[in-house]
Amino acid sequence: MKSFDLNALSGKDAHQHLLSAVGPRPIAFASTIDEDGQANLSPFSYFGVFSSNPPILAFSPARRVRNNTTKDTLHNAQSTGEVVINVVNYEIVQQMSLSSTEYATGVNEFHKAGLTPIPSDIVKPYRVKESPVQFECKVNDIIALGENGGAGNMIICEVVRMHVDESVLNENGITDSTKLDLVARMGANWYCRANQDAMFEVEKPLATLGIGVDQIPERIRKSVLLSGNDLGKLGNVERLPNDTEIANYANEERIKNIFETSDNGMEARELLHEFAKELLEENKVNEAWKVLLCDKLNRI
Repeated sequence: MKSFDLNALSGKDAHQHLLSAVGPRPIAFASTIDEDGQANLSPFSYFGVFSSNPPILAFSPARRVRNNTTKDTLHNAQSTGEVVINVVNYEIVQQMSLSSTEYATGVNEFHKAGLTPIPSDIVKPYRVKESPVQFECKVNDIIALGENGGAGNMIICEVVRMHVDESVLNENGITDSTKLDLVARMGANWYCRANQDAMFEVEKPLATLGIGVDQIPERIRKSVLLSGNDLGKLGNVERLPNDTEIANYANEERIKNIFETSDNGMEARELLHEFAKELLEENKVNEAWKVLLCDKLNRI
């Protein structure tokens, strides 16, 4: 490992290290207006959700690294106390990128990016019509995180109205991540796309206590075939199968074939671990445990 004191690096290098290593980062496509009613639209990837009750989003327009100046979004949020945060999906990623151009103050990025401003219900800034989810927000606080180039200014926003395109709701009327096709920032020019090909499910830990990786028998825990993710799944069970359950499962044709054709116990154990790994990839965790514990009945 190579270690860095980020404070000792140039602002540019520290910035690049952080943005390349911390990702993917969701994008706050922030719409504001100035005191004269002029619209501004700009994306920020220092962004997240921090509370659901009250509903709080926060994003951070950083001071420019090259000349330590601040951005119109920050000035507008300070002066009006309102912002609309629009999410960015794949269909508008190029227009979002174009809007990040450093146009002069007063230039309307909606027009430059070819996006459609539509009125909000409660706040004055416009929403982006093409965005599938839009949050009307009141600014609760702005926290300056430093005074040098690259320092953030955390804008803490309370959502007062949320708008969701009906096409991205599930059958229960809840926003469905698999339908949004969101994009997120990585380092340099890189983005990533959260479509269904890239998404995967991880079962949440049990409401009761999972046994934990430390309780997995050593012969299984130290398997060269099972990954850390495999062990994590195995550790997220409340109990191990009992001997009766294992014995019943041992009648499965593939398991019988493993013991009938293997030359020795270690070969059989390796084949059992291969079979269990296949089951874990299909999230059949209980079946995988039964396969792994068949070696116990056969004393290998």
